[in-house]
Amino acid sequence: MNRPAYSYRHDGDVPDFPDTNPVLVFDGECVMCSHSAAFVLRHDRHKRCNFVAAQSDLGRALYRHYRLDDGDFETFVLLYDGVAHFRSDAALKLMSLIGPPWSLAAALRIVPKGLRDLIYNYVARNRYRFFGRRETCFLPAPEDAGRFLS
Repeated sequence: MNRPAYSYRHDGDVPDFPDTNPVLVFDGECVMCSHSAAFVLRHDRHKRCNFVAAQSDLGRALYRHYRLDDGDFETFVLLYDGVAHFRSDAALKLMSLIGPPWSLAAALRIVPKGLRDLIYNYVARNRYRFFGRRETCFLPAPEDAGRFLS
């Protein structure tokens, strides 16, 4: 999954999109994932992060580009400076981007990545059972609609 920064720009199957800000690709039908996106919307004071539902054409194209299953969105993808971050790395990077006090979560990097991802994968595989599934994709409030890419 390691690819050069901005590699998706050269993939004809990935539509052009504004990528000067971090982009969070999340499962818009997962209740937990939607709540996570809403959390970032509330706490991202500088409104740096943009969002893409994994179910959108752009989201699916990015999943395919990174050789992820575009029918099962068990990881969210964080694009930051053109580099894709996945699983627990993406979560910790995202927390560091939205600022204090949430950036303190970066201290969890001391936990070995294998253990962090083991826990992440368990929750991700069971996210619908634990938290539920939305009938439709998460829709932002009108004032946040410009931060959602499709």
